This record gives sequence, C-alpha cells and structure tokens, in this order.
Amino acid sequence: MTRISIVLLLAVMASSMWLVRVQYDARRINTEWHRANVQARQLEVDRQRLLVEKRAQATPLRVERLARDKLHMLTPTPATTLYVAADGTPLNPIAGGKP
Repeated sequence: MTRISIVLLLAVMASSMWLVRVQYDARRINTEWHRANVQARQLEVDRQRLLVEKRAQATPLRVERLARDKLHMLTPTPATTLYVAADGTPLNPIAGGKP
C-alpha cells in the first residue's frame, strides 16, 4: 500500500508542477501578445502620422515654391519653350511646326 501511495504522491506532485509551468507559460505568452498589440497600434499611429506629413509636404503649391526658391526654376512660357521633333531637330512653333 505504501508503494502505491508514494507513486500516487509523486504523480500528483509531477502533475501539479506541470500545471504551474503551463500556467506560467500561458501568462508569459499572453503578456507578449499584449505587448505586440500595443506596439502594432503605436506603429499604425506612426504610419498615419507619416502619411499626413507626406501629404502636407507634397502639396503642389509647396513643390512649386521649392522649385522656384531653391532650384531657381521658372514657369515655362511659350517664349522659353523649344519644340523638337523625334529626330532632335528644332521645330518652329510659329510656322506651324515646320523647320
């Protein structure tokens, strides 16, 4: 009878230690999952903020102002436009496009 009791006691102790280990792992995995969700939400917020900044930086008015101020570009006019044919010869826009 004592051998059976000792075997059963060892089985109960082993199963209780296994149960504690499984609960610990479940809590650890749940904590990691929660942290990953928080990080995913923060990354989504950062992504949205960067998209808004990108749209603000790419407005046509801002691009035109930067081209004019920093690159010293001018708006094209017919007087400054040179038309060329596919072979590279210049065309005369006044004469109907003929060289």
